[in-house]
Amino acid sequence: MVRKANPALLKPMNLSADLEAVVGKGPMSRGEVVKKLWEYIKKNDLQNPQNKRNIIADAKLKPVFGGKGEVNMFEMTKLVSGHLS
Repeated sequence: MVRKANPALLKPMNLSADLEAVVGKGPMSRGEVVKKLWEYIKKNDLQNPQNKRNIIADAKLKPVFGGKGEVNMFEMTKLVSGHLS
């Protein structure tokens, strides 16, 4: 059985300026945004070495994370939703 992709993940969304500073110019699908966020996190070595599920915010990510210094990956997805419209 082939699982269909969630259409909500494929719909191009407008991004906030804060989010665009990290992932590039929108519109982009939610899936694309998450993929680019992870590329950015890995490239800049922003995963907490003690707990890989936590992301440490740098100056560009802090506004996206609502000013928090560290979030877990599930919280990140929730916070990013606030930057999509």
